[in-house]
Amino acid sequence: MKLFFPKLVNFLSSGPVVAMVWEGKSVVKYGRTMIGATNPLASPPGTIRGDYGIDTGRNIIHGSDSVESAQREIALWFKAEELADYTPSTAAWVYE
Repeated sequence: MKLFFPKLVNFLSSGPVVAMVWEGKSVVKYGRTMIGATNPLASPPGTIRGDYGIDTGRNIIHGSDSVESAQREIALWFKAEELADYTPSTAAWVYE
């Protein structure tokens, strides 16, 4: 076990968590752009971490770094039957 893990678990379980799954073309790339750099001080304004983060050790949001990581992490939070499968009405205008 990594030394930081007990403190991380304590922090992450100290309050409410909103778990969600995002989908779409290049969603990992664009999601991580919206989230910002791991260090909030290096995150530009307009990103979630840049606007709301204060300290790397008190990470305000997590985003998977790859599709493979996302699949593994989604399975930690959700059962397959808990994920909604739908096509947004805007899909025809957004995707070719």
